[in-house]
Amino acid sequence: MTTPATTLLTVTGLRKAHGARVLFDLAELTLAAAQAYVLTGVNGAGKSTLLRILAGLDTADGGSLTWLGEACALTPYPRALRQAIVYVHQHPVMFSTGVEHNVGYGLAARGVPKAALRAAVDEAIAWAGVEHLRDSAPAHWSGGEKQRVALARARVLRPKLLLLDEPTSNLDGAAREQVIALIPALVAAGSTVVMACHDRDLIGLPGVRRLKLRDGRLEYR
Repeated sequence: MTTPATTLLTVTGLRKAHGARVLFDLAELTLAAAQAYVLTGVNGAGKSTLLRILAGLDTADGGSLTWLGEACALTPYPRALRQAIVYVHQHPVMFSTGVEHNVGYGLAARGVPKAALRAAVDEAIAWAGVEHLRDSAPAHWSGGEKQRVALARARVLRPKLLLLDEPTSNLDGAAREQVIALIPALVAAGSTVVMACHDRDLIGLPGVRRLKLRDGRLEYR
């Protein structure tokens, strides 16, 4: 018997306009807990903007949100969502310090004790396969290495919702495959993952559901 999926988030009437141009006007967006989604659409359709609104990094012109069955405001952005939702930019920003500080930054900001922080960071660095970066500066890291460090930095926060903006767009070859290989483990750990992308291999990952932004509306595939 299959266990019914728990609804993590539902947004209704989500609207965003730039001047007279309506970027999107979504009747409803529903995300299940511990599920992977790809968000597709042509360039300029609003994929990144939608992720940024869900992460509290941009504002909507209208809409209401329900989080784990509780109604929440989108503006001002609730602290509960800020603690539970993590956004990873297409070009992750790295601090000039080492890999440990980059991965542990969010935990340190939350006041996690040093021993627990160190253990979580060590585990995440091993998970992402970036131990070899411990003695090098971020300026010398490749795009794939930075993306894996960014995923490790997100993972240690144990987000309920992880939003990835074009996670493989600037990668090729082994670097791209290494990033793709980390996605199923994030879902298995309990995170809902939404990836804005055009990557056929991400779209084709087993169990991934597809959302498509087209002409300001959302289609479920």
